[in-house]
Amino acid sequence: MRRFASWAMTLFLVAAVACAATGATAQTDQSSSLSAKEIAVGIKAAPPFAFKLQDGTWSGLSIDLWQKIAGRLNLRFRYVEVPSVQDQIDGVVSGKFDAAMAAITVTADREKVVDFTQPFFSTGLGIATPLNSQPSWRPVLRALTSFGFLQAVLGLIVISVVVGVLIWMFERRHNDDFGGGVARGLFSSMWWSTIAATQASTGDFGPRTVPGRVLAAIWMMGSIIAIAVFTAGVTSVLTVTQMEGMVQGESDLAKVRVGAVRNSSTASYLDSTHTRHQDFATVEQGLDTLRAGKIDALVHDKPLLGWLVGQNYATNLQVLDASFDQQQYAIALPLGSPLRKPLDVALLQTMESDWWKQAVFQYLGEK
Repeated sequence: MRRFASWAMTLFLVAAVACAATGATAQTDQSSSLSAKEIAVGIKAAPPFAFKLQDGTWSGLSIDLWQKIAGRLNLRFRYVEVPSVQDQIDGVVSGKFDAAMAAITVTADREKVVDFTQPFFSTGLGIATPLNSQPSWRPVLRALTSFGFLQAVLGLIVISVVVGVLIWMFERRHNDDFGGGVARGLFSSMWWSTIAATQASTGDFGPRTVPGRVLAAIWMMGSIIAIAVFTAGVTSVLTVTQMEGMVQGESDLAKVRVGAVRNSSTASYLDSTHTRHQDFATVEQGLDTLRAGKIDALVHDKPLLGWLVGQNYATNLQVLDASFDQQQYAIALPLGSPLRKPLDVALLQTMESDWWKQAVFQYLGEK
């Protein structure tokens, strides 16, 4: 019995060693096959994540990250430039690319056709707007046609009408200025109420009865306060609007002319929120149109917007502090790609290092 148990243990150990050797051999074979093949990487310009230098080489945060990962895995690769993210996705789906990266946002629709690695950067959408150096009547017109403004005007009109009717009731039998029939009396009292509220002269006629004069005094003092508060409120709204611009956040996009990059995740988000927008082939085209005053806001990935505006449009445009619709960038791979697992491991190892923190700070100024 002891001899049988010893044989069984021996067989188990031999099988375990064989399995381990087989696994190690398979892992070695997989690593060898990955390093033996030249990987085609679909890339597009997306500063500061990827941009092409004058000598034809690529640089940027995503480029540095990929080269760091490729070095860990001993991968041989070559970059293939395409004009849009959709071209990157299509290239991965068709097998033209073994991987694609730069600033590719992970979305549900893209996840259906490609695999993504672990995300390497989290961001959100940003809004670029003109600097408010030039006066514009559009904010003024918006404020004057707003629902709040119309409510205030309607309130003053209603109060003025009520005061006019009361003055007519008090004065019609004692004051010829408000007599002469219902129509004439009401018209005179309404006219008096209006000019009293606007602080115009009322010396030609006015109430003579005690109730009429008491009401007139209350109305004139009250109208001074009401108009002062109303004027201050309107002035404040117009001043803030003129200083901060028509767009201060996502909630303002539905009221202005918005631009986005065609077939981007940003355009899909705006469509999902029923925000009308004009599409452009590139971010630069949208920023040029924004600078020309033909749109009021351009929505795009915030770090890309911030970098482009800082580099080329700092004297004309700004990127708002607010961001929305959080997004994640990752490397796109064909479905079932053998690269996914080793890339995930190498990606996480690289992101946990001090090198990654320094790289992010170098390109984006973020700690």
